[in-house]
Amino acid sequence: MATTGKNTSEYDWESEVKAFHDSKVGVKGLVDGGLTKVPLMFIHPPYNTTDHAKSDSAVSEFRLPLIDLEGVHDNRRAKIIEQVREACENWGFFMAVNHGIPASVLEEMIDGIRRFHEQDAETKKELYSFDFTEKVSFLCNMNLSKPTPASWRDSLMWPVNPNPPDPTQFPTVCRDIVVEYSKQVERLGYSLFELLSEALGLNANHLKDMKIAEKIFHGGHYYPPCPEPELTLGSERHYDTGYLTIILQDQVGGLQVFHQNQWIDVVPHPGSLVIIVGLSLQVVTNDRFKGLEHRVLVNGESSRVSMASGFSPTFWPSSQLYSPIKELVSDETPPKYEEATMAAHVAYLRGQKV
Repeated sequence: MATTGKNTSEYDWESEVKAFHDSKVGVKGLVDGGLTKVPLMFIHPPYNTTDHAKSDSAVSEFRLPLIDLEGVHDNRRAKIIEQVREACENWGFFMAVNHGIPASVLEEMIDGIRRFHEQDAETKKELYSFDFTEKVSFLCNMNLSKPTPASWRDSLMWPVNPNPPDPTQFPTVCRDIVVEYSKQVERLGYSLFELLSEALGLNANHLKDMKIAEKIFHGGHYYPPCPEPELTLGSERHYDTGYLTIILQDQVGGLQVFHQNQWIDVVPHPGSLVIIVGLSLQVVTNDRFKGLEHRVLVNGESSRVSMASGFSPTFWPSSQLYSPIKELVSDETPPKYEEATMAAHVAYLRGQKV
């Protein structure tokens, strides 16, 4: 496999990617094999990586939106709805505490994903597949069919809806907690969509009635230590394509959000979940809530584990047409999107946001 020590003029991207896929060992397998240089397929352009050092100074300049959901069903609901509105309009994300998922479940979910990825490589190979919308899959990157830099990350991915896998398909080292966490996150997602609806001035069930919470996938990500962390990323700068993503991260850190033209660390807060607005929600809210650009840094000392749960229609092909919610459109705020499939909307927005 080519590394940074090779002559780039002789570099064959397709051959390196094929060799990597054929090995089925993921990034952790490379690290376990004694890798000392980052392979060329993982090297990101300076546009993505040269501002790593800015994160420390940027953190102190902003107070990240942290919302306490305790009392959401009684006397604090109005205040919480206002905080959600402000966070989604001004940031495109917020951190939530007292969200209803027990700390023990969060901790066991992180531990379960770590157990899976730190198994023997031969055990994981049995699940190596890119068909994660249909079954439980172990994979490294979803976009290696095109010559873009790969992310320094391995993933265990599975759908919840519309076609949930049989529990026996999950690896035994994390089976029970995967099933439990999936149920808990689905319930939380429905509650969040109620809050988002009310934050838009709509009936609490409006977004749920649009059935936007019915297609869900999960990704348990593992970011191994990197010998040259300044050259690559755990996740490239990007916008999520779905409506909402719920992220559980361990205490290592690395997640950053792009706000007011700078990258800001989302420092892990014990017991919290990170809630990120996706481009699909941006479309149906007529830009009231904006999708958030974010990325993940890697480090040379320790591995990082996170769980991403996406409420997203874009991983499953559909001819359904979407446009801004009519109650959010007026003469003063005309529609910013014509009726189109969500895949078309996302492609349009991604073309604008490079």
